[in-house]
Amino acid sequence: MITRRKIFFTVGYFFLILTAMRIIWILFQTTPDHLHAIKGELDLRNWEFTDNRTLSLDGQWEFYPRVLLQQKNNSEHFIPDDKVFIDVPGTWNNAIDDDKNPTFGYGSYRLRLLIHPDKDQLFSIRVPSIASSSKLYVNGRLLAHSGNPAATAEQYTAGNVPYTASFATDQSEIEIIIVVANYTDRLSGGLFFPVKFGTDRAIAKAVGFSVVAQLAVCLLLLMHVIYALLLYWMGTRQRALLYFVILMLCAIITILIDDDRLLPAWSAVNYHWTLKLYYLAYLGVAAFMTQYIKLLLPEYATYKSFRWYSILCAVYALFVLILPVKTIMLADTLHTFIIVVPFFVLPALIYRSVRKGNEDAIYLLFGLTALTTSSIWGVIKNTGIIEMSFYPFDMVINSVAFGAFWFKGYFRSNLQRAKLTEQLQKADKLKDDFLLNTSHELRNPLHGMLNIAQTVLNSESRYDEDKNKEHMKLLISVGKRMSFLLNDLLDVTMLKESRVRLQVENIQVQTLATGVLDMLRFMTEGKSIRLIHNIPDNFPYVIADEKRLIQILFNLLHNAVKFTNEGSITIGAQVIDHKAHIHITDTGIGMDLETQQRIFQLYEQGEREQTASVVGLGLGLTICKQLVELHHGTLSVSSTPGHGSSFTLTLPLSDISRNQDDADSVALLSSGYLETAAASSSLISEANTTLAEDRPKILAIDDDPINLNILVNVLSIERYDIVTATSGADALAYLDSQEWDLIITDVMMPLMSGYEVTRSIRDRFSVSELPILLLTARNRPEDIEAGFLAGANDYVTKPVDAMELKSRVRSLTEIKKSISDRLRMEGAWLQAQIQPHFLFNTLNAIAALSEFDSERMRNLLVEFGKYLQGSFDFRNSERLIPLNDELDLVRSYLFIEKERFEERLQVTWNIDESMELLVPPLSIQPLVENAIRHGILMRTEGGSIHIQILDLGSYAEVSVADNGVGMDNQTLQQLESKESRRKSGIGLTNTNRRLKQLYGSGLQIRSNLHQGTTVTFIVKK
Repeated sequence: MITRRKIFFTVGYFFLILTAMRIIWILFQTTPDHLHAIKGELDLRNWEFTDNRTLSLDGQWEFYPRVLLQQKNNSEHFIPDDKVFIDVPGTWNNAIDDDKNPTFGYGSYRLRLLIHPDKDQLFSIRVPSIASSSKLYVNGRLLAHSGNPAATAEQYTAGNVPYTASFATDQSEIEIIIVVANYTDRLSGGLFFPVKFGTDRAIAKAVGFSVVAQLAVCLLLLMHVIYALLLYWMGTRQRALLYFVILMLCAIITILIDDDRLLPAWSAVNYHWTLKLYYLAYLGVAAFMTQYIKLLLPEYATYKSFRWYSILCAVYALFVLILPVKTIMLADTLHTFIIVVPFFVLPALIYRSVRKGNEDAIYLLFGLTALTTSSIWGVIKNTGIIEMSFYPFDMVINSVAFGAFWFKGYFRSNLQRAKLTEQLQKADKLKDDFLLNTSHELRNPLHGMLNIAQTVLNSESRYDEDKNKEHMKLLISVGKRMSFLLNDLLDVTMLKESRVRLQVENIQVQTLATGVLDMLRFMTEGKSIRLIHNIPDNFPYVIADEKRLIQILFNLLHNAVKFTNEGSITIGAQVIDHKAHIHITDTGIGMDLETQQRIFQLYEQGEREQTASVVGLGLGLTICKQLVELHHGTLSVSSTPGHGSSFTLTLPLSDISRNQDDADSVALLSSGYLETAAASSSLISEANTTLAEDRPKILAIDDDPINLNILVNVLSIERYDIVTATSGADALAYLDSQEWDLIITDVMMPLMSGYEVTRSIRDRFSVSELPILLLTARNRPEDIEAGFLAGANDYVTKPVDAMELKSRVRSLTEIKKSISDRLRMEGAWLQAQIQPHFLFNTLNAIAALSEFDSERMRNLLVEFGKYLQGSFDFRNSERLIPLNDELDLVRSYLFIEKERFEERLQVTWNIDESMELLVPPLSIQPLVENAIRHGILMRTEGGSIHIQILDLGSYAEVSVADNGVGMDNQTLQQLESKESRRKSGIGLTNTNRRLKQLYGSGLQIRSNLHQGTTVTFIVKK
């Protein structure tokens, strides 16, 4: 970056160089000699007339206010006596004596030159631009004019163009009279610039030199216009080129209408349009230079001030085109202000751009410096302090500097193109090497997949099913490994292009290590490997990107699992020199020293004879090393062949301690932004009493209280009852305290990861009975697969998007609700589907009793009606009903069966009639029916059934025991593991699933062959 001091010195030196060049031009150009006239007379008799010398006719001229000297009788003229003396060059404001506008008026200038007579000498007079009309008389003859001066504004014609007149004389006195009239120009009047006198050749040489210089500059600017248009036409469709073209054209016009005013002198452009072009050209230079530089400095392109400046310029240009010249000249101050603004604003912006690193912008600063220098000297010239002819170099330097900016960019582009070509050639070679390595590494597993698939396809015997399953498992395993390879390739590309951006925060390594080890347990199947977690619980926080740290640990541990066939893989950590040193040690095959030195290089692996059975591209360790270095850490390895390896990575420690972090968390939560963790704990302890019955109930698990309260904050507005737990063990303890509709758990937690929590829940609840949503920091296929293998229903990637989280939670809770509704409807439907043989047997019993015991018949009819009414009751689809309603159905059923089987069926009750309890509908009746049909009645002598409901404080235990045929252990195990597949057990399956959803535990069955069966379940009050 260029320093401020360097910029100021560079621009300052450049300005001094431009000033020195201007002074040298003034000193060495063909300048006129100065002999001051005194009271209208100048003695040139001692003057040596040469073709290289011109004289500036300045000094005191005679001035005749409001007098127009005209020819009379072709030779004579008159001169009134009321003359004054006035300095030339200078204004006539004091002589005109017009308080309203002293520049307006008319008059005549007179100067007498005394010379030696020489009729062979040809003289010339160069009359400058005079506002705003003039005529030149020499010795009474009209030689030239610009416009037509007159006594009134209506009679005169404006025309402000310099002109040259030549003459010869044999007299010793030359009388020069210049008649001037001005009714247009409000800025100046009279001979404001000097009149030059000399030989015809000297004047022609001086004027010609100025004209040639102006045309040369115009030609140079025109060349810039041509090449810019060619660049635009050839395909570089940049607006900056068009603005540059218009800028150069406006600069050409300013040159042609200033100084010698070549444009009106050589064309039919009148005085008024010359002034309009003057205003428009200078306005165009300022406006388009601003737009041009704005596009070259895109960091300022959005500034609204540029737009307002462009609008101001456009409005002013419109006024110039429409309004008359006299009105336009009233706003000369505004015109000057608009033109001057860019000379203050643009250098400041360019300076800031150079300071920010755009070194090429220094050329724009040079161009503006040259233009500013030209403007300063132009003001000095117009004041008449110094007389100078047209100076071409400032405009040339300005255009060259602006063009240099383009050419520098072009050369840099070519240089970059050459470098890119070289890089592409190297990349092409690397690509060939990459393709060779990749094809080699992917060919073998791909051929293996094809062979396995072909083997399965060719299998024709139905006895090959188990073998085909093994083949498909192997096929999936090979596919996963290939997926890992492709993921590594993507990471290498991102690291090579520096597109990896870390989002560092304070991280607990022990938490991440628990989750990563749990993710890798599936890979240890078939190997005698123990995964050991040795990071202390109080290990300090580290500063890292959670996702990338998980990736580093996963790759290192995954690598250890691949190259370890038996033994242990241990992850530990310690603090050394204020840095966290994390060690991953295995008892695998190890490496020699040479392999250790190149193991972190791209595509490098161990010796082929040792790693031939392992698929990989040799990218994992390379990725790990680069990611660790992005964390400002190191990754090293020590290994002994045959004894294992130890990888050590270092990470910076966080400045906060665990206690500090917890205190900060509590402070944040207590500020009112989120609920406190203490409130969550109290909510858990009273979950069964504070949570509404009709709202979905969610158990959220995360070791970070802030994350838990964010979940509460996001989901509470969706009318969910949310209970939080800070560990997996606490969550499993709370599992039985409430019927949960959804479990949300973080994956990376210390001691017990989210995967372990999920597997523990799945031991008790199926996927449909209790959905689980995982919060994971990574969304790579292996992470997602580990979650689904553990039993999760869905996952959300952290940082959690509120809309996505609410959508997934809503979907899972609605699925849970629909399944619960289906189970209740299924139970009601099963009860309504009365077995035909039960119906016929009951009707036969009624018919038989009608023959000999009408009283018993009537009682049986009454109970049968109650049974039918209870079976078809709409309340059977409700969540809970009073215990007495369920017992009424059971009593009716038992009364019917008792009437049918008499002494073969004995019923005993042990129920506290005063106990108020709500139970699921059709929860006891199916158990009683199952005990009678499949237990007692399977024995010829029948048996007894004992129904008992015990009040145990916060819950009641319901048991149905019979002394029927019972079941052996094998039958009991089949019933517990495959009850959903047994058609005869649909009622028990439905009851068990509903109980588990409501209370967390289902039916408990105890049975002994030939001794009977006892079925119990718990109902919470």
